[in-house]
Amino acid sequence: MEDKETNELIKQRIQKIEDLKSQGVNPYPLRFFPSAKSQDLIDSFQEDSEGPSKTYKLGGRLQSKRVMGKASFGHLKDVQGLIQIYAARDDMGEENYKIFKTLDLGDQIGIEGYLFKTQKGEITLHLTSVTLLAKCIRPLPSVKEKDGVVYDAFSDVEQRYRMRYVDLVVNDHVRKTFQMRSRIVQEIRNFLVKEGFLEVETPMMQVIAGGAAAKPFITHHNTLDMDLFLRIAPELYLKRLIVGGMDRVFELNRNFRNEGISTKHNPEFTMMEAYMAYGDMESMLQLTEKMITTVAQNIGLGMKFAYGKEMIDISPPWKRQSYVGIIKEYSGIDFASISSLEEAKTKAREAKVDSSSATTIWKVADDVFSELVEPHLIQPIFIVDFPKEISPLAKARDDDPNYVERFEPYVAGREIGNAFSELNDPFDQKERFEDQVKQREAGDDEAFMMDEDYVRALEYGMPPTGGLGIGIDRLVMLFTNSHSIRDTILFPLMRPE
Repeated sequence: MEDKETNELIKQRIQKIEDLKSQGVNPYPLRFFPSAKSQDLIDSFQEDSEGPSKTYKLGGRLQSKRVMGKASFGHLKDVQGLIQIYAARDDMGEENYKIFKTLDLGDQIGIEGYLFKTQKGEITLHLTSVTLLAKCIRPLPSVKEKDGVVYDAFSDVEQRYRMRYVDLVVNDHVRKTFQMRSRIVQEIRNFLVKEGFLEVETPMMQVIAGGAAAKPFITHHNTLDMDLFLRIAPELYLKRLIVGGMDRVFELNRNFRNEGISTKHNPEFTMMEAYMAYGDMESMLQLTEKMITTVAQNIGLGMKFAYGKEMIDISPPWKRQSYVGIIKEYSGIDFASISSLEEAKTKAREAKVDSSSATTIWKVADDVFSELVEPHLIQPIFIVDFPKEISPLAKARDDDPNYVERFEPYVAGREIGNAFSELNDPFDQKERFEDQVKQREAGDDEAFMMDEDYVRALEYGMPPTGGLGIGIDRLVMLFTNSHSIRDTILFPLMRPE
């Protein structure tokens, strides 16, 4: 709800629109084409080559304004930053200067003028004309004072996520985060293409939700009168392409999982998945190290950077430790020696971990790992040798078939990916799907569904293959020193107002 002061300002600004219309001025003109941007002009300024005969057009928001009779100063903010502007009645004309004086902070304006340097040495655009392009009817948030206390009028995090369009206007660091996100994604794409991977697209609506242990969203196709699932992962489709002879493929994709919302989870998120024929877990481990370090260098971050209070060092090679071994190190529980679900739950309970809803020993282990291990994994580390039971798409190790060739990279206390030597034995795969179906029937709604067509695809023969998935949102969190996944997603899911 707007406060009384804000409502009054809104009324005043709407009245200004009506006044302009009555004067024959269109407050929302059809078009305006800028010829330059602020920082480019500042960087290229050469005093001896500028003058009234060389004019530039810029578009942006009026950031500040100081009216001083027949002359005024202010600042325009465009996509590159701020530039000082100078407006004089004698140069702009009476009517145009009058329009300038009635402008409000936040108004979208188009300006034209020439560059000069003030006595204080600030590069400034001397205006010859100004055009209102769109009125900022609602005042932008700013620092305010109330009852003697200075506070930020736009500090509510939920409001910032909900009104991202305002957040981007008033918080430069937010805009820079999303500019960096775009660059990170582009660097990942460039890296994979140079490594010989082909970018592809696979279905986002699927008959069977597969490729990950997660609860899907369900939708309905009216014409075919059938339920469909929003994909939880593109994995099974990408591996079908490996069967088809496309030996290196990747997809930057949106996935949807019907799960809780936290600083680490959003129901809609971005993944990068890559598959390499004739690769394995080791191939993908090396690819992961190389990709993350290359991207960090290319965006100017380097091998060492701050994340919160920690200094992260991603210099290869990263440490490796087994899943069972690191759980034992931090909890004292050796899950390899536990033989019953009740014993596992008892051990977890003694370690103050709630695993009451777990349906298998290794689901209990996963709860313990999340609670007692993950927060300590600050420096980059590959957790390897996962149990076969919780890795239904990975190849078993030759020396111990109870474990698989799989790793998860962790940095700053968070998993940022998942990779393994892909299971390509159709008989083994069908057995594991059948085991997952039994777990679903026992109440685990995140267990895999049976995918007969995928098994059929494997029956045509898939070569030894390595697969990798990287959570883009979490990687952006790491590289931009963000501590909530919603700070890296432009429009995170929110409850309706």
